[in-house]
Order: sequence, then structure tokens, then C-alpha cells
Amino acid sequence: MKPSAFAAAALLLTAAPALAAEPDFSWLAGKWIEVDGPRTTREVWHAPLDGAMSGVGQYSEPGKPPRFEMMTITAEPAGITFTAYLKGQPPAAFLYEPGESGVASFVNPDHDFPQRVTYRICGEDICGRIDGKQDGKDKSVEWRYRRDR
Repeated sequence: MKPSAFAAAALLLTAAPALAAEPDFSWLAGKWIEVDGPRTTREVWHAPLDGAMSGVGQYSEPGKPPRFEMMTITAEPAGITFTAYLKGQPPAAFLYEPGESGVASFVNPDHDFPQRVTYRICGEDICGRIDGKQDGKDKSVEWRYRRDR
């Protein structure tokens, strides 16, 4: 017996909230810091609220002006999207690439650099990586944040 269109629609509607709740990036929430010689990098991520997260990054190095970045993780029609907002640049959107638990990887093959942004749980820390091609060559930058208490 085939299910009716109504029954199929009801099944989709009841399944939608469970699908919207996945994946869970709540482990990214908090204050994070990396001190690498004279350079300090900090990120603060707000806990998910209504399925969205927002964050801000600050990068300081003596003799250079500080840099700031705003970031969001939101559910968009194209899928779960990480968007970076940097001063003087248009927003850069990256789509979530499903993978293992504790890893948040987002890709945009059409972006100049990076084409991938990844956060992952590293014990009590958060490891990050951006990678892709720049000027036709493979490039990556990695960091490891510890919780900033």
C-alpha cells in the first residue's frame, strides 16, 4: 500500500526539526586564544541560538594594525553555511561538508583563498585550518586555540 501524499508530507514535517538540529557545532562556543610569539589571535563564538551561531576574531601583531573578522554559521537555502565578513571584502560563504563528529568543515571552491575552513575538537582545544590554492599553489594555515578563561 502506498502512503498518501498527506502522510508523506506529515512524515517530512515531523522529520524536519531533527534534520535542522544536525549538525551540532555547540562545541565551538566560547572564548579561544592562540599566542604565537608576538602574535595573538582570539576568537569568540556564541552558543547556537535558533540554529545560528556568530563569532568574531581578532588578530594582533606588534607593528601591524589589528585585524578583525566577523563570522556566522547559519542554515541557508543552499545548506549550512559559514560566512566570513572581513573589512574591505565582500562576505565569503562556505558550505558545510558533512563528516565526522567534532569536525566542522566548510568549502567554497570558487573563493580565492581559502577554499576550505575547518574547525575540529583537539582534546580540550580547538584546532583550525584554512587551505586551498593560492596563485596555483597549495597553501594552508593551521592554528590551535586553547580556551581563554
